[in-house]
Amino acid sequence: MLRIHRVKVDSIYIPTERRKTLHPETARALAEDILENGMKMPIQVRFDGKRYILIEGLHRLEAAKFLGETEIDAYLVQARKH
Repeated sequence: MLRIHRVKVDSIYIPTERRKTLHPETARALAEDILENGMKMPIQVRFDGKRYILIEGLHRLEAAKFLGETEIDAYLVQARKH
């Protein structure tokens, strides 16, 4: 069973290929929804021994940054490298 961890937003590395899929307008719209309804699903990260690496939830992460959040709920998962 996955446990939710609080992870510092600035400690999450976004792989280059994943960064290319960002749509800023989607992140802004999601930020508005989060303000009204809260974050519905934690992001997913893996820890490589030095840093957290984003697996899923790029737009949720960017929405949290847009809202000025310093921490975000995340599932710590075992995942293969991108």
